[in-house]
Amino acid sequence: MNLPNKLTLFRIFLIPVFIIMMLSNIESKYLISCIIFIVASITDAMDGHIARKHNLVTDFGKFMDPLADKLLVIAALTCMIEVGLVPAWMVIIIVSRELTVSILRAIAAADGKVIAASGGGKIKTITQMLSVVVLLLGAQYNNSTILLVGGVLILVATLITLYSGFEYLYKNKELFMESK
Repeated sequence: MNLPNKLTLFRIFLIPVFIIMMLSNIESKYLISCIIFIVASITDAMDGHIARKHNLVTDFGKFMDPLADKLLVIAALTCMIEVGLVPAWMVIIIVSRELTVSILRAIAAADGKVIAASGGGKIKTITQMLSVVVLLLGAQYNNSTILLVGGVLILVATLITLYSGFEYLYKNKELFMESK
């Protein structure tokens, strides 16, 4: 197994660690969770860069890397509903988009096609991850200004998520057409 794939698996391993920390009663749980989330997010940037730079792109990585990203963000946002940091409706929109795009990718894969990440999808991921970090820092330091910024960021992330979902559907609408 190559290094980019190991980084992807490491990110997946960090997800339950993040969840346990987020739902714990430890005084610095938000700060520790934030650090775990940042480390996991950095592995996302690293694995793709290393894979492309050193020609280590694999089918495993093509499918597991975006799945690991989705699982990380969904786990974080779900925990944040539990502790009252984000509203459920935003998470439902984000999860719905992620499932839709994953199903779209599976349909494409069945036809031997790979749907690459779009610019909107990359911006969506960055905005989601940034909003999680800001909200966790705001919660740790009980800072209403940081929490407000995080709230605005998660709203922006939700809107970008909707846009990028429609973008994927529109660009790949032929996958839904009946073949003749």
